[in-house]
Amino acid sequence: MLGFICLAVIGAITVAVFLIDSLWSVLELITSYLTPYFIPTEVLPLSKRFGPWAAVTGSTDGIGKEYALELARLGMNVVLISRSEDKLRTVSREIEKLHGVKTKIIVADFSKGTEIYQNIENGLKDVPLGILVNNVGVQYEYPMPLVELPVSKAWELISVNVVAVTTLTRMVLPGMLARGRGAVVNVSSGSELQPLPLMAVYAATKSYVRSLTLALRAEVSPTVTVQHVSPLFVSTKMNTFSPTLLAGNPLVPDARTYARHAVRTLGRVTATSGYWVHGVQSFFIKLAPEWVRIKVGAQMNREFREEHMRAIKRQ
Repeated sequence: MLGFICLAVIGAITVAVFLIDSLWSVLELITSYLTPYFIPTEVLPLSKRFGPWAAVTGSTDGIGKEYALELARLGMNVVLISRSEDKLRTVSREIEKLHGVKTKIIVADFSKGTEIYQNIENGLKDVPLGILVNNVGVQYEYPMPLVELPVSKAWELISVNVVAVTTLTRMVLPGMLARGRGAVVNVSSGSELQPLPLMAVYAATKSYVRSLTLALRAEVSPTVTVQHVSPLFVSTKMNTFSPTLLAGNPLVPDARTYARHAVRTLGRVTATSGYWVHGVQSFFIKLAPEWVRIKVGAQMNREFREEHMRAIKRQ
């Protein structure tokens, strides 16, 4: 009888821990929205809390561009870091015209490896950086097994998705710690929730981002805020393999909608899906055992692969 009771207690505790973990991202996102309405003076403007400048990588398209625009709308000066100088200048002019803040551009192709970082460090040397948004990322051209993935593409995935977040964070942290404030925002992906067949390397890089972010937070908090942002599908060029995703729907927001919600969570929560609809989806995804998620992910990517192949045939 005593053994049965002990097992029942252990089971109840296990279920409670599981539910709390699954609900946590949803609860954090709800809190981030409600806090300003009930305690409006608690949340300082980002520029006052972290400093006047933000840097955003991958800032000429998609989520990165919209992050930069939203931070500028909230009064932050913005350093734009991306590979196309023409696009950088276009976004820079747009931000300055719309929001009247200062901008600075740094040209960097993150697929080139370590050779680019000295130029970035030189460009940031005199900038009192308050926020770093590690957004730059690269995706598969379309879902494929590892044996079909070109070795050059595998290296690009690692260089852009792993090396960039690690090197840039290491670069800016000493200044933030010396100033006694700052925020590092690491944009990951819902693909971190489980191994993902047909996008194995991409998902593995995002698991790295999550692990790095959680460890880093333990090292530098509370002096520096380290936020983990894990979106699910967003309608951006990264998903060109799927016309369905590019078209968007209530579960797949456009980049502007997503970024406006995600930026609102900065300084309020340290881990978030960034968008309330994604938070709900993440909750239900995490209810399933990992092996189920792997099977569902594999089937989903097989369908995306077939969709891509059909689109290629129609061209």
